[in-house]
Amino acid sequence: MVTSLGELSASPAVSVILPILNEAAHLEESVSAILSQDYQGSFEVILALGPSSDHTNDIAAALSAKDARVKLVSNPTGKTAAGLNLAVAASQNPVIVRVDGHAEIPGNYITLAVEILRKTGAVNVGGIMAAEGISNFEKAVARAMRSPLGVGASRFHTGGAAGEADTVYLGSFRREAIVQAGGFDERYTRAQDWELNHRLKKNGGLIYFDPRLQVTYRPRPTLRKLAKQYFQYGTWRRVVSRSHSGTINLRYLAPPLTLLGTFLSLVAGLLLHPFLFIPAAIYGLFVVISAAIMTRSIREYFSLIAIIPTMHFAWGAGFITSTKALR
Repeated sequence: MVTSLGELSASPAVSVILPILNEAAHLEESVSAILSQDYQGSFEVILALGPSSDHTNDIAAALSAKDARVKLVSNPTGKTAAGLNLAVAASQNPVIVRVDGHAEIPGNYITLAVEILRKTGAVNVGGIMAAEGISNFEKAVARAMRSPLGVGASRFHTGGAAGEADTVYLGSFRREAIVQAGGFDERYTRAQDWELNHRLKKNGGLIYFDPRLQVTYRPRPTLRKLAKQYFQYGTWRRVVSRSHSGTINLRYLAPPLTLLGTFLSLVAGLLLHPFLFIPAAIYGLFVVISAAIMTRSIREYFSLIAIIPTMHFAWGAGFITSTKALR
């Protein structure tokens, strides 16, 4: 069990932490949004810099030189969980707000997060991963990521009532709770936030979702990168299920079952009888109708025809083929 945590003051000092790797396209706008917060208390921004292959670290150095609140720590492995732990270790403030280098928080985000932490007594609060694209393709991905037809009924994607949750997007934490839980598990390439939240809950902490906490998220810019992202999601969600029994529900099983059912339907229809194409045809009809519901233009519609099954099948393939074991 987590030992009793002291009460937060009205405006506790805050450390905003960001694990950074190859974020040259969005880092400056992400950090600028943090530095523009209306928060009345003091806050710092800690960038855990991985070995980027673009100009990310140069941009970070310029931001730090311009504003003393921006602090840099080295993350030699470039792994997200390691970077988060290094940033937490470099912080001293009672509240930790996690942000990503390709995310942008609204001006009242820290103020609202601290208010919710104090009001609910939660150890972590968070809200909606509000996907917003810049290119036409990214906008189409954003439609899919914010629809239950694309990602299922997950509140941090699609919204919903405030209340207790299994996990939230990014999160604003009580630092003591992170430390007591042992920090982020660095064995996880993905799903480290879900896994930490699971341990925080197991230790008696409250994870709280509030839809007012909306963070702008920039989707992957190509179908290949989107597929890789969702394949990793599925892979590491399977790892979590092996490490923490009882954490799989029907929403997580839907993509692998859909992939298997569609594949077997196509094979059986070719080898045995055309009647057996029906399950695959039903999924194809689902994609066509879903794209029509989500789209705002003909061009976006055809992008969604590719994006929706890519998200489903890549996640499912990652889950099915995952052989990773934690050591």
